[in-house]
Amino acid sequence: MENCIFCKIIKGEIPCSKVYEDSKILTFLDINPVNQGHLLVIPKKHYKMMTDVPEDVLSYVFVKSKKLMIVIKDVMKADYVAVAVVGVDVPHFHVHLVPRYFNDGMANLWPTKKYKDNEMQEVAEKLRKAVF
Repeated sequence: MENCIFCKIIKGEIPCSKVYEDSKILTFLDINPVNQGHLLVIPKKHYKMMTDVPEDVLSYVFVKSKKLMIVIKDVMKADYVAVAVVGVDVPHFHVHLVPRYFNDGMANLWPTKKYKDNEMQEVAEKLRKAVF
């Protein structure tokens, strides 16, 4: 994609703080990190959303992400590493790996809500009926 910022980073047209690269993926530090060490994992081929990514590429991204999570947790002395796939900020599928600390003051990466009365069961039923 010619206007995709991540594709421009992959081509070397825009600099990044690269952490790992191979023939299929590129990983680099997020320029607006939740915490230091916040890493983005992107496939080198452009896919707009996670649902567009072929399963072999998707598997590869997540297997590498798991290995990177271990590195991030160790190097950044994090209590755990949160994983997020959002896809609205840059329309190029990517995985956020965010080092988290029990005392970092963030309950979650996003605010949470509560279900009303029987709403949880109703939503679960709708989803159950639609699964595969």
